[in-house]
Amino acid sequence: MEKCMSAHAFITNSHVRDHGLRRLWSPVLKLYHFDALLPGSKARAAAATTTATSSVPLAMASSSSSLGAVSSFNLQTSSKTPQALASSLIPLSPNPFRPKTKLPKLAASPCRRQFCLPRRSIDASLFPAKKPTTDSRPTKVQELSVYEINERDRGSPVYLRLSQKEVNCLGDLVPFSNKLYSGNLEKRLGITAGICVLIQHVPERGGDRYEAIYSFYFGDYGHISVQGMYLTYEESYLAVTGGSGVFEGAYGQVKLQQIVFPFKLFYTFYLKGIPDLPKELLGTPVPPSPVVEPTPAAKAAEPHAAVKNYTK
Repeated sequence: MEKCMSAHAFITNSHVRDHGLRRLWSPVLKLYHFDALLPGSKARAAAATTTATSSVPLAMASSSSSLGAVSSFNLQTSSKTPQALASSLIPLSPNPFRPKTKLPKLAASPCRRQFCLPRRSIDASLFPAKKPTTDSRPTKVQELSVYEINERDRGSPVYLRLSQKEVNCLGDLVPFSNKLYSGNLEKRLGITAGICVLIQHVPERGGDRYEAIYSFYFGDYGHISVQGMYLTYEESYLAVTGGSGVFEGAYGQVKLQQIVFPFKLFYTFYLKGIPDLPKELLGTPVPPSPVVEPTPAAKAAEPHAAVKNYTK
């Protein structure tokens, strides 16, 4: 209680009227109900006295922890003037430990800012490795020999001189369709159908170079498609690009032998990626020659000398 009265005496001291100290002690005064004793209002001082008197019994009845907190406030009066007290609280003299040199300014870096994110290890079991894909197609190479014969009954070939020049020239087109026979010349198989684009005329070899795209049709057995360079003056190899029926998934190459241009050609297919070929399409081929001809039964496409539903 005596210490509380000491606080009252300190507050009523004249130097407390300083504006800065008034703001400093205002929270403490409000905490202990002495805010009414602040200088500047007699009415507030009287009200504060009444409040302080009435609150003494309440303060005595409070817990010991509260009394300890109040008693720990050891407020001491000071004989210093407000100006001296303010100067002691706010240093006005320059800091002797502050360096007088200016710190260098940091130049902006032209490089992009790089943000280092924490690296987290990912369990490999979340992303199982893909199993290497294996080609299940057969790799066995099967040979198939056929003859392409132009019997001059299909209006083939048709030479389209798009270059409008007297000699064969780049851009000329040659659509064609001829009859197809087995390698032993005993079976009518179907037809060929496609187009050749002239790429280069080769007068010193007496022929031309074409880019050929065409198909071989085998009736109900399906067809084989080929594409590549076709030379009229020597052997050529074209790529097998696919097929249908028993030739579905076929790949490999075919050798083209020019016998009599453009009437007789002999082909040897080297096929992969398909099951075993039907025996009807096989047989010992007749060696290519300008005089070879299909059997009369095959030419007539008699039932025993033609595949089922042979392509016409």
